[in-house]
Amino acid sequence: MAGQNTPILTVTLNPALDLSARVGQMVAGPKLRLSAPVYEPGGGGVNVARAIHKLGGDVLAWVALGGASGAQHLGLLQAQGVAVQPFAAPGETRQSWAITDDAGQQFRLQLPGAEWPAALGAQALADILAHAAGLVVLSGSQPPGLEADFAQTLGQRLGPGRLMVDISGPALVQLVRAPRRAGRPALLRLDQAEAEGLAGQPLATVADSAEFARALVAKGVADHVCLARGADGSVLADGTGAHHCRPPAVAVQSKVGAGDSFTGAFTLALAQGQSAPEALRLGTAAAASAVMTPGSALFRAADVMRLRAQCDLAAL
Repeated sequence: MAGQNTPILTVTLNPALDLSARVGQMVAGPKLRLSAPVYEPGGGGVNVARAIHKLGGDVLAWVALGGASGAQHLGLLQAQGVAVQPFAAPGETRQSWAITDDAGQQFRLQLPGAEWPAALGAQALADILAHAAGLVVLSGSQPPGLEADFAQTLGQRLGPGRLMVDISGPALVQLVRAPRRAGRPALLRLDQAEAEGLAGQPLATVADSAEFARALVAKGVADHVCLARGADGSVLADGTGAHHCRPPAVAVQSKVGAGDSFTGAFTLALAQGQSAPEALRLGTAAAASAVMTPGSALFRAADVMRLRAQCDLAAL
């Protein structure tokens, strides 16, 4: 699917300035006194780029940013050493909150983002294509106003084997319900809630997830389909079969960024010439490592390398 040291472009159409803080107890009514917030540059593709950068990969983060919060987001991302290609977006870049109470419960609040005018989607597409040198990862939600088939149009323009997709909402439904075999994604990743929503039934077992993933591949939705199963790891299917990778048990501090960490590590492994099953193993280790860190922080690279050998990879 990719060659040695293939460059990676991540695309974030609806980024967020992530703020995380702690509170004694989340209750309705009284003013709640939060701890000092931690600010992180966020959004699906941004976190994917941060993950790839942490693991030493060659990545450029294409990010649509607007207003003062967009400028703050850009500064935070650049301070982490990630190469950024900003794109002017309307309004203010949205914020998201992750509030954790003393009982360990986490409350995640997200704003929708400013609405895009009709013509901006075509401008964004042209700019993305101008900076796409290798693999492209489209991750996160879409801003209001953008066409639901944006991912499919991008895949067609890029050509086969180049687009990795981890999207949500109407764009995900469009991709699955009306697949276009020409330019279909090389990878589609779904979390368990998304997969069960699309399947219309619970996917209680690994076998259930594998069966649904195989069905999506057979339908032409993507070359590879990966279904996350939380602490039970992930299932990956392609035209030749399916694999399951289970991580070791870890202490969970925050689930923010686990899926993006998976996608980043998985894509980097492919860009380095590793097989899809080995990419699944590295992605599983990255996701497990991400939940070990607080708030919206991602993983520690040393944890990923340590846990990689403890991930149980099996053909189904």
